[in-house]
Amino acid sequence: MAGGHIVRTRHFKLLGFVDDDRTKVGRIINGVPVIAASSISDFVRTWQVTDILLALPRATRERRNEIIAQLSALPVHVRTVPNMTELASGSVTVQDFRELDIEDLLGRDPVPPQPELLARNLAGKVVAITGAGGSIGSELCRQILAERPQRLLLIDHGEYALYAIHGELAALCQQRGLAVDLVPLLASINDAPRIAQIFRAFLPATVYHAAAYKHVPMVEHNAAPSVVNNVFGTLNVARAAIESRASHFVLVSTDKAVRPTNIMGASKRMAELVLQALAARGSIGVSDGSIAALVPNRTCFSIVRFGNVLDSSGSVVPLFRQQVANGGPLTVTDPRVTRYFMTIPEAAQLVLQAGAMASGGDVFVLDMGQPVRIMDLARRIIELSGLRVRDAETPHGDVEIVITGLRPGEKLYEELLIGDNPEGTPHPRIMKAREDFVPWPELSASLDELWAATQANDVERIRAILAQRVSGYESESGVVDHLSVAGTQAPRPAAPVRGLERPG
Repeated sequence: MAGGHIVRTRHFKLLGFVDDDRTKVGRIINGVPVIAASSISDFVRTWQVTDILLALPRATRERRNEIIAQLSALPVHVRTVPNMTELASGSVTVQDFRELDIEDLLGRDPVPPQPELLARNLAGKVVAITGAGGSIGSELCRQILAERPQRLLLIDHGEYALYAIHGELAALCQQRGLAVDLVPLLASINDAPRIAQIFRAFLPATVYHAAAYKHVPMVEHNAAPSVVNNVFGTLNVARAAIESRASHFVLVSTDKAVRPTNIMGASKRMAELVLQALAARGSIGVSDGSIAALVPNRTCFSIVRFGNVLDSSGSVVPLFRQQVANGGPLTVTDPRVTRYFMTIPEAAQLVLQAGAMASGGDVFVLDMGQPVRIMDLARRIIELSGLRVRDAETPHGDVEIVITGLRPGEKLYEELLIGDNPEGTPHPRIMKAREDFVPWPELSASLDELWAATQANDVERIRAILAQRVSGYESESGVVDHLSVAGTQAPRPAAPVRGLERPG
């Protein structure tokens, strides 16, 4: 604990230690007392404590959450330090104080991975990851690297994101003595010839497709390119996987695909339908100039669906932290909004294990725990920063929470299942959903219509086609696509676009 005030040297004054161990309470360490957890409130008031530092390296997340919940009611800034021993020895400096990790606010203890599942489709294999520089894609890369694949294909359309993850993985290879061939490949999943060339050249055995446009309002305002990316980009990568005879293909999906109210969720469900239909298809048709042929489909397709990941790019937690640093206000769209959250490492680990259990066409759903009210999350971040929420009950508080209203396409609550009665799997955090799908001949006709609508920027038609094929899709807002609002619409193409021939 640090209290009184920060002296001119900007160092803190250590006032005491808190411990659950009754045998330690009352002891003096380096001249300061050890007090019981039950005495924290009185101690804070008596000594005017301003900061509490957590040093709980061995505590479970559940216990950490209990402690943090207790501290959130106190007018103190809660942060973490490496461990109690270093704190007592004086080797910890102010620079070692860290804000609470978001998993300290919402996390749960992860289930230990099953090593045989992790290694099954990775060890000694050529593995490809699309969206390799993104939040989920980059964590998949880190965890796949530890399983010692022969080669790791890093596919991303963003130059800097690709540069960053390649540099990080190269350093990890050097530190750990890993002989993994890292291949950074600049490519958009919308560039079907480029994706096909990559797959023909490197013949990946396992593919993780994490590339997607995911931000709901951004997709709602840019409907056509988002549908092209999420639906037809997925089809491009899937076709390349079949043609190059990849053994496994795993789509990273989202809870927003379940009874969606937005184009992002509907486009992700459409991508799921594409894979489910392909999984049931024994062969696909390919065309190379004047040559047409059937390629047998030996690729095992699966889908892993989960909710929000903590601290991903553009997510609510980094936004709240920045808003607190700026003095507020924190913006919440609706006080009733809830979301499922999971840490990025846990999500990536479960994606790898789920994909290894696939038999073809599977839709796996990750156990996300209990949904969290975003309003409660906002309050907790403010209070654990040592500040008070300014509201009607506390008009002289420090930071206000402002309700801004639901954005176009945004839901109050997210779901993970379309159907009922999910099946269990050998992993306690992974379930298998029972989801209907559309056979390829029917779906491919809708895909042709959807492609034409995207090329014409006909957002009303895009929404109508998605509503026809995606169960439960019902938009609660009008068209807000920027080009449509501006009155811009491209002419409808007269013929199907080359490179999207339907499987035979």
